Amino acid sequence: MITTYISIILFVCLVGVALLGRWVRRYLPAEHLSADSKDAVKLAMGLVATMTAILLGLLINSAKGTFETTRGEVIQMAAKVALLDRLLKLYGPEAMDARRALRDATADGVRRIWPVKGSAAVRLDPNQQMGDAVYAAIHGLSSNGDTQRALKAEASTLMMQLGELRSLLQAQAAPSVSKPLLIALVCWLVIIFFGFSVVAPPNATSTLALGASAFAVGCAVLLILELDHPFYGSIRIPSEPMTNVLNQLAE
Repeated sequence: MITTYISIILFVCLVGVALLGRWVRRYLPAEHLSADSKDAVKLAMGLVATMTAILLGLLINSAKGTFETTRGEVIQMAAKVALLDRLLKLYGPEAMDARRALRDATADGVRRIWPVKGSAAVRLDPNQQMGDAVYAAIHGLSSNGDTQRALKAEASTLMMQLGELRSLLQAQAAPSVSKPLLIALVCWLVIIFFGFSVVAPPNATSTLALGASAFAVGCAVLLILELDHPFYGSIRIPSEPMTNVLNQLAE
């Protein structure tokens, strides 16, 4: 929700800057609004607009990279949980307690990351107690024969990999988009909207164009902030990979 507020504030600020430029235009001397002056301002604003577009693209690409990386880790976790349960099932009835512990730990992780209530806080920190219980249950399995020893070794390796992925999700919760870059982006946008509103003719068409541009920029910043927080907001990593695996574990 905070990302939406930030985008709305940016949109209002840019519209306000455009109106301020329109007001300043009224008090500028005629020579400041000559054709040569307008061409110089448009040239300068074009340069700033180009740099802003490049920076905006970099920020979107960075946020999208964070989102896709985290989504890939969630899919890996789901696949590894399904494979681990399959190995424990092949191990035999002795692994029933380990499978039950795995199902409980998976269900707890889904509830913490994707709470049923939208107002509930998302918790990315792993439940160490449940994770340790699964590892202890697997480690405590008695191996009879080469097949069970191989299955136990593979299960232990998968459990360690799941722990690494779970810790990665928590470590990557920190924002990846640089705040100085966002501040620079906002400053350049203010310069652009002020400059163009000064030289633009005071009519409804130019006002509508500046308003539409402000709305588009606000949406772009909202997209950046939403993608940079993949477990919060309206653009979230779907829980289906984990919930589908959880349903399989319950069978």
